[in-house]
Amino acid sequence: MEEEMEIVDGDGLILGRLASGVAKELLNDTEKEIAIVNAERVVISGSKVRTFKDYKQKKDRGSREQGPFFPRMPDRILKRTIRGMLPYKRARGKDALSRVKVYLGIPEEYEKMERKRVEYAEAYRLSRKYVTLGEVSEKLGWSPKQR
Repeated sequence: MEEEMEIVDGDGLILGRLASGVAKELLNDTEKEIAIVNAERVVISGSKVRTFKDYKQKKDRGSREQGPFFPRMPDRILKRTIRGMLPYKRARGKDALSRVKVYLGIPEEYEKMERKRVEYAEAYRLSRKYVTLGEVSEKLGWSPKQR
């Protein structure tokens, strides 16, 4: 019973489509592990101003003591988006979420491995109204030098 490791390059992929596809694969195949690299290059379609406003509102919601706590780092925002598409409070969803790993850039252990392109999440039709997850994170207060 060996787990399958799949590496997905997030460069230029649309956030919602990527997250829903990954969530679906994790729920359908209980042995598959997925690693997403280049999380800061994932794109969010729509107006920059609107996207920044929406994510700032998510971050500012709640209180520092009780939450809800919204991440600032691109890899954590992506993982939280995937979590939102899983039944993460049930055993099946917790198991699925534990099998996804998200990274900024490409870690050394995955550099030489083949990376999969996800066709259904391609952003080839986006002409100008989009923003990368890295830009959103910087607006929320994340500095790329952290980590």
